[in-house]
Amino acid sequence: MSKKSDRIDRLAELTAARAEDSEGHSVWRESFHRLRRSPMAIVGASVVVVFVLVALLGDIIAPHDPISQSWRDEVFPNRNEFVGPRPENLLGLDNMGRDQFSRMVIGARQSLLVGVVATVLGLSAGAVLGGVAGAAAGLGGVWGARLDAVIMRVVDVMLALPTLLLAVTVAALLGPSLVTVMIAVGVAQVPIFARLLRGSMLAQANRDYVLAASAVGVRTRRIVVAHILPNSLGPVIVQATLVLGIAIIDAAALSYLGLGNPDPAVPEWGTMLADAQRFLSGAPELAVYPALAIIITALGFTLLGEAMRESLDPKLRK
Repeated sequence: MSKKSDRIDRLAELTAARAEDSEGHSVWRESFHRLRRSPMAIVGASVVVVFVLVALLGDIIAPHDPISQSWRDEVFPNRNEFVGPRPENLLGLDNMGRDQFSRMVIGARQSLLVGVVATVLGLSAGAVLGGVAGAAAGLGGVWGARLDAVIMRVVDVMLALPTLLLAVTVAALLGPSLVTVMIAVGVAQVPIFARLLRGSMLAQANRDYVLAASAVGVRTRRIVVAHILPNSLGPVIVQATLVLGIAIIDAAALSYLGLGNPDPAVPEWGTMLADAQRFLSGAPELAVYPALAIIITALGFTLLGEAMRESLDPKLRK
């Protein structure tokens, strides 16, 4: 009996592999070629690469200690008098006499860390909920349909709250810290990934290779785990790229509201933007630099994600 079961599993794997060879590989290859020719993808990828390199190599790029107040005697916040760009301080000094360029560079690392960790948390939890719901709805019968209904109603409740409001609620409950920001932003992204993966799995559940595997007696669990789930991850990966940009904006917003790292000496773009609000009349550039960094970085991830989505969309293929 076990030999027969093994032969059936191998047949199902062969059927799925042939389906993937005839469609999956060619689709991904064609999508990659379209992505390489897309100006939007090139611009977005360039911004993302620069951001990642700056974040990873910040200690090498930053010319000064970002928390050192070496030039404090040269700034007078009470009189709104600040030092602007000069050779030793490319972006000038902040209100504490710290090098603004070094703080911007090191702040990129904090933003990347929060964005990546929050996206991974949201993706992981959303994949679990969406995967269980998709498997239950597609192949689970009556009890599966009920389980799917329960999970998706929970997801609907989470979707009823705006993303930033949900993140603020979670952050307020946990208290201000960098970990809180990661958890709050990650929780806010869970329903997006859950719904996307569930929908993708339901679409895959009606494919020919799934029907063939079911017809020859392959176990439902194996069909879901070995065939449906791997072929449903493409849209989720694309969405993760888009969510990274959103996560960076949400993290900056939470830090701006005082729910981020409680240590103001640690450079973070949202915190720097909040600190600069008091000195807009004397040094508006203190707010402009972190604001531009947040906007450009989020735009880069958005452009890359949109280009990936369009390259994989069969309706947009030429």
